[in-house]
Amino acid sequence: MTGKTFNNTSGDPGHPIQLILQDGTSFHGQSFGYRESISGEVVFNTAMSGYPESLTDPSYKGQILVLTYPLIGNYGVPPMHEEGGLKQFFESEHIHIKGLVISEYSMESSHWNSWKTLSRWLIESKIPAISGIDTRALTIHLREHGVMSGKLIFDNVDTDFIDSDKLNMVEKVSTKEVITYGSGKYKIVLVDCGVKSNIIKRLLSRNTTVIRVPWDYNYLDMEYDGLFITNGPGNPATLTATIEFLSSALKKNKPIFGICMGNQLMALAAGGKTSKLPYGHRSHNQPVIMKGTNRCFITSQNHGYIAEASALGDEWEEFFINLNDQTNEGLRHKTKPFFSTQFHPEASSGPTDTDFLFDDFIEKIRQYRK
Repeated sequence: MTGKTFNNTSGDPGHPIQLILQDGTSFHGQSFGYRESISGEVVFNTAMSGYPESLTDPSYKGQILVLTYPLIGNYGVPPMHEEGGLKQFFESEHIHIKGLVISEYSMESSHWNSWKTLSRWLIESKIPAISGIDTRALTIHLREHGVMSGKLIFDNVDTDFIDSDKLNMVEKVSTKEVITYGSGKYKIVLVDCGVKSNIIKRLLSRNTTVIRVPWDYNYLDMEYDGLFITNGPGNPATLTATIEFLSSALKKNKPIFGICMGNQLMALAAGGKTSKLPYGHRSHNQPVIMKGTNRCFITSQNHGYIAEASALGDEWEEFFINLNDQTNEGLRHKTKPFFSTQFHPEASSGPTDTDFLFDDFIEKIRQYRK
């Protein structure tokens, strides 16, 4: 597939750039982002929309993101408005991906909420990007051989491949200080492993006060009604402090809800284990079924690791299962008010089928407070 020739903000149209995978596979295209050579884990997302949300999702920290939808940039980038201390149209304060890979970049953008072009945003944020490559062929390759490290090479300036699995990526995205949002009735301690803004917004819409703490913060002596463990990037096994504190919290009876990495950390804190998927689940159309029922839901997902439910004790059970590959999509304790999901019920972007889980969390808090 041939990419378009276009101008970036520095006036050099269609400057060549190359994507090289660790197994030697290479793709040639044109730059429409920042001019720099970088490396990171190459992953793909099959969603049809939502690139502003995906690019600012902290769970993509350190990764080169491949968007499989063929035309990207056509609706531009929304303004950086804030509301209640959170970006209104983004999942965090800034872009977290290491680089962007697409098939065709739309030179022109049109949308009622468009503030700037995608190219301009990437360049201002110093994020390299390549267009004009066969993203279908690239995705098939990653599905057959698994996600792997790759690098975007600009002006033949080489760089080393990176193994992000050995790095604590959560430390790079978690808050460095305690932040409080809202003034609602129910006090929630939110352990920030790379939280998406809409998770906080969905909690705040339910009469809560959200206290956001760093990933390695000791919250055990704090006064709170419920504990929330967020999504985040990288290998959950590297978060030894988070696992230790959560393991202690599981010995109590206060409600706990985890999302994405929060599901994996719940498993590890309960004595289970996690493993890495060949190419992960990153899309808006992942079907899951609630275990023991015929209730199916379409979910938004972004993860490379899963919890191994079979490694947990008899006091735990699977909550949801992925209908594509039968992997775990959630856990729940049989007697205590603890549950988690591997998918994203806050749905930004993506379907809102499972937003009711936030209501379930608040209901468990209400019952605990009685």
